[in-house]
Amino acid sequence: MTAARILDGLERSEATGKEADSVARMGFLEWAFGLEGEVTPAKAKAALDSAEAQGPESDAACAFVVFLRQATRPVSGGLRRGRRRALH
Repeated sequence: MTAARILDGLERSEATGKEADSVARMGFLEWAFGLEGEVTPAKAKAALDSAEAQGPESDAACAFVVFLRQATRPVSGGLRRGRRRALH
């Protein structure tokens, strides 16, 4: 399902607080698993750039946009403990 359709549904939600976060998280997962291929920061950015993501009004839609923003940041792998010492 597209981010636009999910946002449209979330805008109709009257959920607030933790319930809005839960509904938005389910919407985000539906968006992520509905994408073809990998979920990348670029795909999240494209969803954020859509007209529907501009100025969300309901709490659930606002939370969904926050999840999309978080998804635009690449995840760093980090180093295993001791790896740096072993290499030097």
